[in-house]
Amino acid sequence: MTEFDYLEPDLLDDDLRMVRQQVRRYVREQIVPQADAWEEAGEIPRQLFLELGEMGFLGMRHPVEYGGGGMGPLASVVWGEELARSGYGGVAAALTVHSDMSVIHIAHRGTHEQKQKYLPEACAGRKIGAVCVTEPGAGSDVAGLRTRAVRQADGSWVINGSKTFITNGVNGDIYIVAARTDPEAKGSRGISLFVVEKGNPGLKVTRKFDKHGWRASDTAELFFDDCRVGADALLGEEGKGFYYIMSTFQNERLVVGALVSGSCARAIELTVDYVRQRQAFGKSLWDQQVVRNKLAWMAAKAQAVRALTYQCAQMIAEGKDTVREVSMLKAFGAETLQEVVHTCLQLHGGTGYMIGTPIERMARDARILTIGGGATEVMLEEVAKRM
Repeated sequence: MTEFDYLEPDLLDDDLRMVRQQVRRYVREQIVPQADAWEEAGEIPRQLFLELGEMGFLGMRHPVEYGGGGMGPLASVVWGEELARSGYGGVAAALTVHSDMSVIHIAHRGTHEQKQKYLPEACAGRKIGAVCVTEPGAGSDVAGLRTRAVRQADGSWVINGSKTFITNGVNGDIYIVAARTDPEAKGSRGISLFVVEKGNPGLKVTRKFDKHGWRASDTAELFFDDCRVGADALLGEEGKGFYYIMSTFQNERLVVGALVSGSCARAIELTVDYVRQRQAFGKSLWDQQVVRNKLAWMAAKAQAVRALTYQCAQMIAEGKDTVREVSMLKAFGAETLQEVVHTCLQLHGGTGYMIGTPIERMARDARILTIGGGATEVMLEEVAKRM
């Protein structure tokens, strides 16, 4: 079987190279053989989180003193790449939302007590994280969210509103919820973040979505009905939620670059294998120059996305403002993946259109990346504003 391996960048130390080897082996031996069943079920088992937590992968970015690995952005890139190489976008989505997009808010902004309470459980995979920003009327436009949190006389908060398209929304335990705490504030001001735990009587999962792709990740609509949380549920400073979300979006978009890199590599592997054995007009498709050239062009574009991904990771590690660059990465990477998977599907012919073939699933899974985490059009505006 073909292995399309990128050259390993010099940025990676021995620990990260070992992480790559271990995650790749786990994906090949434990995820790929079972993932079709998870696609059918519409969720991945908690046991997967527990096993990966025990191996130390879920908390690589979190502080050592709270059960994490204390590693930098490159760890997220390696993790995302290797999960995406499984060819199951839903599995990669559920795991990276937990590790890099939800409880990471607690790692960055939580009090010592909050970190002590939630991070060891999340790192171990005993509690699953979800981030609740998107609403029926506010997706990429975070400033338009309408969920309200009202402070009570005793210092507690009551949250009312709804959230939609929430990854890990059904099976989550730790929900990072964005709500408007100052109704008089305009636009992005007056938004705060809260930690809401599973089992809160005011939190209801009102709908589990049946999706076009990412079918192995559970995605839900949530309703907050007089959802009361303590004063200690406020995450960071009141009114700074929009800034916190935007800051974490940089890491989310970096992870998207990693998911694209891994997915492109897997799609190219599958397709090179297929065209080498598929006979047409007396020879294999691989012997057709136009086929080889198409795949070489897809490999070049995939390599370009990966190079930008590692460059962004290094700049984030150096503390640089990378909003423009990660917005470029999100837009360019997601659109490149569309081109790669659909070119690969085309080269599979009718076989590629059949449900049950890996490239058909990958084409469905890829579609969401031009929408979620900031639509391509929004990302390009972020770039244009900084030109």
